[in-house]
Amino acid sequence: MSGKKGLVVEMVDFVGAGPGAEDLITVRGMRLLQEADCIIYAGSLVNPELLSYAKEDCVVYNSAVMHLGEVLEVMEHMEAEGKHTVRLHTGDPSLYGAIREQIDALKKKGISCRICPGVSSFCGAAAALEAEYTLPSVSQSVIITRMEGRTPVPEREKLHSLAQHGSTMVLFLSSGMTERVQAELLRGAYTEKTPCAIVYKATWQDEKVIRGVVGQLCKLAKENHITKTALIVVGDVLGDDYELSKLYDKHFTTEFRQGTDSDQSK
Repeated sequence: MSGKKGLVVEMVDFVGAGPGAEDLITVRGMRLLQEADCIIYAGSLVNPELLSYAKEDCVVYNSAVMHLGEVLEVMEHMEAEGKHTVRLHTGDPSLYGAIREQIDALKKKGISCRICPGVSSFCGAAAALEAEYTLPSVSQSVIITRMEGRTPVPEREKLHSLAQHGSTMVLFLSSGMTERVQAELLRGAYTEKTPCAIVYKATWQDEKVIRGVVGQLCKLAKENHITKTALIVVGDVLGDDYELSKLYDKHFTTEFRQGTDSDQSK
């Protein structure tokens, strides 16, 4: 069975809600919400205003108060009824979305599913900071990670080990552990003067951006009473020194444009 715009309805769609603002969901994600018979959304993180896209008779569940078995039970029930379920995850579901365990369980039940990507909150944080994560001569890599908490991380991915690279780093799920984060970052290539920022609820109405340096990270979080729903961004890309891009350098020849200087070794 197909719905509007050729969207299949008898299945489970995992949809990225975007970083927060209701109009930063993708067009496809919005259409899936509009057509869903059931929406299971991550109520502790997803902007509830997104539920305004749901049709009147759509059944809505808040997964913040549900365990995995209960979520799967709802999906199975809807599938048995020939209904379309949207599992609405914050940001992009591929990052800390816990979707693999749901998808694998659904496949074992013979239930088909798809993933609709979304704008991750780390992209929303960059927008709030007016930052470019990859600056020439500064950093060409972005490490997305988190501080080890109740859920462990692999030994090779301990924060101090990743910090050895000194590249741009974005930490999820870590704003309540800033004292430990600060100590781990300083065990790596970052210094007390390395620029950092805490972005609380990026793109939401109550978004807050706090800038500082790694040596002040814990103090900044405490002073602003931030313990959750925030990203920590670290790296020299938040500073002022960088080189201009070669791509738009008038002396640089590309497939589409001849440079004005024949010496391309510069």
